Amino acid sequence: MNLPADEQEHLTLDDVQASVGKRLDDVAKILAGALVTVAGVMTALGLTSDVVFVALNNESWPIFVAALSAILAIVCSIVALLIHPTRRGNVWETVVLGLGVIFYMVALSVAVVGAAQSASGNGRPTLTNVKLEGQESDRRLSFVLHADGVDRWASVNVYVTAVDANATDLPDLPDLYKVSLRPDDKGDIDHRASVLLRAPRNAWGIQIFAQTAGGSADCESRSPHGPACAWVQLH
Repeated sequence: MNLPADEQEHLTLDDVQASVGKRLDDVAKILAGALVTVAGVMTALGLTSDVVFVALNNESWPIFVAALSAILAIVCSIVALLIHPTRRGNVWETVVLGLGVIFYMVALSVAVVGAAQSASGNGRPTLTNVKLEGQESDRRLSFVLHADGVDRWASVNVYVTAVDANATDLPDLPDLYKVSLRPDDKGDIDHRASVLLRAPRNAWGIQIFAQTAGGSADCESRSPHGPACAWVQLH
């Protein structure tokens, strides 16, 4: 028995709508893995779990934006999968998937920026292994300075000065030690210093001040480009 022409056309349209709906569902399933894809991109660019915690502590906004965009892409994919594949349903599914694709691309783009920014460091110097050894006549100060992610044109300036009890530089006295350091080709600086001190008798202590050129000079600054400061009491 042959079906009327209008019923055959109706079935054909239904088949077409079902086929379109299946293709849209395939796109939705791809978007469902957005978070995994974003995490994979970050890992491939060197963003390990240790670096993630450092980045979050530094309020690295690209990581939050990438994660939020990936989650929104997943939500759009779930909503798209729940839409029935009718003519109107396919239109709505296309709109929802369009938004999902936008969120997906934003997540990937920002993930690249965030991973590169966080994995490469922020140029802030750190001071470790600060030691003051020896007698007053033969006193030696040693420390290690490290910085990564330093711009190639930038430098880290290190000063050692005598300070009073308020951690203020004593007036009219030259620096006990100073050096300007440039990064290597990877943007890293590693410097070990051992300084023979001749601090004045009225000095309360010694201050080590390491500042990235152009960065904040306030030791209490919350800026990611703030200096590294250390104080050692002499008496």
